[in-house]
Amino acid sequence: MPSQHPARSRRGTERKGDVRERAILDTCEALLAQKGYDAITVGDIARGAGITRGALYFYFGSKQEAVTALVARTVEHLWERSRATAQTDEPRQAIAAAMQRTVELWNEHGLVMRTAIDLSLTVPEIGELWNHTADLFIAAITAVLERAGIQAGAAPDQASAMARALCWMIERTFYHASQKSRDELQKASSTCEHIWLTSAGLTS
Repeated sequence: MPSQHPARSRRGTERKGDVRERAILDTCEALLAQKGYDAITVGDIARGAGITRGALYFYFGSKQEAVTALVARTVEHLWERSRATAQTDEPRQAIAAAMQRTVELWNEHGLVMRTAIDLSLTVPEIGELWNHTADLFIAAITAVLERAGIQAGAAPDQASAMARALCWMIERTFYHASQKSRDELQKASSTCEHIWLTSAGLTS
């Protein structure tokens, strides 16, 4: 992911690693669990982070900007966890490891991920982040499929098109499973892994 997030304002570089900004984002995540996106106010975020509303506006111009930055932080973790494993030479290992890392992050930050999906059509910055992340995963899945012997290309039975379908299938499956339980999320991951392996011709 890019080092600068679209939602961040003029002082993004100066604030890197800033403890107060992390407190704001951590508060946003806690409030999503407590109240949901629509009910959160700027005042709620400021109080939770132990700062004034004026101090919060130094970092983010609105609730939407703060939540967008939270989404950016979360999907960056997702990509960091999955990138190296998806590049493993042995396709079966790459698929298993990538799915397990994805499960771990959905277990830890599933509410943020679902919020990102819910807002991706109405908040352009979040939509851009989510689609960019999907593109990265599609490229990684494509590479794994090609290493497994699937022909490169964008035709329906070729690696790029198959990877795109697999990526969005995984997203939607995890979205629903994460609302139920950790067990359901693990089962969903196992199913997605099986479908990916089958698509790659690796089930025998």
